[in-house]
Amino acid sequence: MVSVVEIIAIGNELLLGDVLDTNTHWLCRQLSGRGGCVQRGAMVPDDPQAIAEALEATLGRQPDLVVLTGGLGPTADDLTLASLAAAMGRPLELNERALAMVQATYEQLAGIGLVLDAVLTEARRKMAYLPQGAEPLHNPVGAAPGVALREGRTVLVCLPGVPAELKGIFGSSFQPLLQDLFSDRVFLERVLVTDCGDESDLAPVVDRVAAEHPQVYVKSRAKAYGEGVHLRITLSLAGSDPQAVVAAIDAADRNLTTGLAAVGIVVLERVEGG
Repeated sequence: MVSVVEIIAIGNELLLGDVLDTNTHWLCRQLSGRGGCVQRGAMVPDDPQAIAEALEATLGRQPDLVVLTGGLGPTADDLTLASLAAAMGRPLELNERALAMVQATYEQLAGIGLVLDAVLTEARRKMAYLPQGAEPLHNPVGAAPGVALREGRTVLVCLPGVPAELKGIFGSSFQPLLQDLFSDRVFLERVLVTDCGDESDLAPVVDRVAAEHPQVYVKSRAKAYGEGVHLRITLSLAGSDPQAVVAAIDAADRNLTTGLAAVGIVVLERVEGG
């Protein structure tokens, strides 16, 4: 069964244009590559009502996984966990495991001289207050732990907005959850690089192949017109049977290649995995 995913990126800096939301793009690539189906991505400000409204709408759709990014730090405008707790009707409480993680991080930072001391100030302790029932996820790069909890059939995971920290948690303490969600899924992506520089020439063939192979995602990638432009066509599919996934991609590939050749377009190369 397909695991449906939604992503909510939180932060005023994203909506002001001060920071580019590379996290959502990276997560889409990673989760799609695991065979997940990312159906929505949203950006909301550091505002409890906005966060609560986004969460309520998301939980109403009952996705398998919701990933929230940003707002886990020590400052007053880091409101993700408090907003999440309020939206779900759970108290925000000090989590001893999370506190130990924060303490260990500051002891390490103090030991190498990156901070003055390892005292657990209120600002530092703030990062260990989690919604009741949540589990902290070890952050191997920064101080704020990630957070995982379940609401009905939906797993919610909160990750820091700092890309290095997000990727650090994703690649380590987030992995067991991903294994549970995507253990039976495989994903294949193949990109066909053509000698065509005009997407309108590709469109009739791409549209026909997409209609004839509805289980396969078939999409051309437009670029600027001009000599030397080699447009790319992506074929991708997730499924539980690796042989069936490869067979479906191969069939769409053959159909597409034949159709392109009929209108004088040559496939120059194939790139597995994009």
